[in-house]
Amino acid sequence: MKRDICDGHPLRHYFVEALHDTLDREFGQVDDPEVEQYIGDMLVDFIDVDNIFDIHDAYGQKVDAVVDMLVEADIREAADSFDREREVHRHVGDFLLFWSGLFPEFLKQMKAPGSRDVLLDPIRQGKFSYYVVSTFEHGAYAHEARIFKKLSDEFDTYRYGLNLVRASFEGFARQGWVDGFRA
Repeated sequence: MKRDICDGHPLRHYFVEALHDTLDREFGQVDDPEVEQYIGDMLVDFIDVDNIFDIHDAYGQKVDAVVDMLVEADIREAADSFDREREVHRHVGDFLLFWSGLFPEFLKQMKAPGSRDVLLDPIRQGKFSYYVVSTFEHGAYAHEARIFKKLSDEFDTYRYGLNLVRASFEGFARQGWVDGFRA
């Protein structure tokens, strides 16, 4: 995933802090800073819609249906390496955590009649995709495996946390806050 907004940008810090504060407030615990950082980075990266739909097939076409992403992740189907399998499953986990946490109403659209994702359980698939990524416990991926294991195991918690973060953004809008200024 390309980084359109630099690592030190205040927006990255804001998303990480918003998630941390929400989880701390709701669950009374300090969570895993590396997981929170990962989710914050994902949120900032997904500001650019091109990053949300970052998976392309062998012909360079964007893949926007999750079932098609899963074909791209399957080493027996379209993935040309285990690195590609991991990359696509990571993206599927991120994609489903993002949509199910911040915009759960989008999931209904994914399951609309005629959708290729009609049989997909997005929560179960998100957990499973993160689990697949967590099994890459060697080499350059060793450190990150733990992060993805936690994202898999606690997918519902992070999804709920993102939903609460969204509610806090909506609270700012209802209070008349626009672009950081009182309207």
